[in-house]
Amino acid sequence: MRLEQQILANLIENEDYVRQSIAHLRASYFLDAEYREVFKVVRDYVTAYNSPPSVSAIKIALQDNRKITEDLYSKCEDLINSLKSDNPDEKWLIDQTEKFCKDKAVYNAIMQSIQIIDGQDKTHTVDALPSILSDALSVGFDNNIGHDYVADAEARFEFYHRHEEKLPFDLEYFNKITEGGLINKTLNIALAGTGVGKSLFMCHVGASMISQGKNVLYITLEMAEERIAERIDANMMDVSMQDLRDLSKSMYTDRVKKIKDKVDGRLIVKEYPTATAHAGHFRALLEELKLKQNFYPDIIFIDYLNICVSQRLRNNSGANSYTIVKSIAEELRGLAVEYDLPIVSATQTTRGGFNNSDVDLTDTSESFGLPATADLMFALISTEELEQQGHMMVKQLKNRYSDPTRNKRFMIGVDRAKMKLFDLDENAQNLVDSGQVQDEQPVFDRGNFGSRLNLSDIKV
Repeated sequence: MRLEQQILANLIENEDYVRQSIAHLRASYFLDAEYREVFKVVRDYVTAYNSPPSVSAIKIALQDNRKITEDLYSKCEDLINSLKSDNPDEKWLIDQTEKFCKDKAVYNAIMQSIQIIDGQDKTHTVDALPSILSDALSVGFDNNIGHDYVADAEARFEFYHRHEEKLPFDLEYFNKITEGGLINKTLNIALAGTGVGKSLFMCHVGASMISQGKNVLYITLEMAEERIAERIDANMMDVSMQDLRDLSKSMYTDRVKKIKDKVDGRLIVKEYPTATAHAGHFRALLEELKLKQNFYPDIIFIDYLNICVSQRLRNNSGANSYTIVKSIAEELRGLAVEYDLPIVSATQTTRGGFNNSDVDLTDTSESFGLPATADLMFALISTEELEQQGHMMVKQLKNRYSDPTRNKRFMIGVDRAKMKLFDLDENAQNLVDSGQVQDEQPVFDRGNFGSRLNLSDIKV
């Protein structure tokens, strides 16, 4: 007896099997027309009545289907009459059904891919191939249908006390606000105006991750690959960008060799043209790096989110900026979850937030859907006064790692020539959060500096 016959027979006779398998089976997995039509009737009956159908109910449903020819109905009837379960071991049958679903999903994905390549599929382009194959490879039975508050209490206790691997920063206050560093399956966003230091921040953190022995993938849609590598060179070699260009070839080669001997992490920088790449391209890149270079990143930087495109909204489909940016953010966070790593990206402030010395979430450009999706979002703020001091202010905007009201604002040092960030001592912090600086009004609260305009206060 064919496995498909065993599957259909048990869908009629075995209610426990039906409840474990029906949600995972698809009509497209049955390649023969009679098997496919019988399965459709069984599926529709179970959906409508929450129980397996009888043989007579299946035959009546097939008779009522005007799309089925006499010849096909005859084959369906013969198939139904031959269905009889030999009561196999239920675990074996579930395992075999899962393997059947996986094999057929991959087969269908390959056949669909061939049609797309041949131009027979008008609804998809070759950009959809990685997603189609990835979806097929991810097919499997997951019988976990939720967390039982009482029954799963012990597992919940273990979760509370499980050590979660984190990627620490080399900046003290970023480790404080994330309780030790970035965790996997998260989207982390820096908000800043043009020229404030979005790329500088990502290049610095990327360099620090390489120094920790982590593999870093840096995707740039704004600057050339060489420009990003140049900034990381300046950071890791501890030389200014100007001095870097003045190095002789032998001196430069020696410094690269010292870095190679000192660090175990690898860096791959990939450039895409602005507004042409989406999560599907990044997924394909990850698979290609895995196959060709045996490269598995521990963290991904995307410079930057707003100049990506959405995979779901083809040619943006006339959608507004809120929908587009929110879709991009959701797709990137999905990528982080799929590959079990953190993604760090950035976004621009609005025109109103560009000169604002106290940026908040409403200053996010284009879409408020981005902060709704991000796990960590913080503003990088620079003013003339801060630039003269070589400082930059960081303000937490959203934080799923810890309480965002603790260390809500803090200062970091900036060496723009060397593309470096560094910690400042406590005296330089001028922290503004309640309870962090006692009996002293913070610097940013001593006057109108950074205050927002209130039209009701204007006298005419």
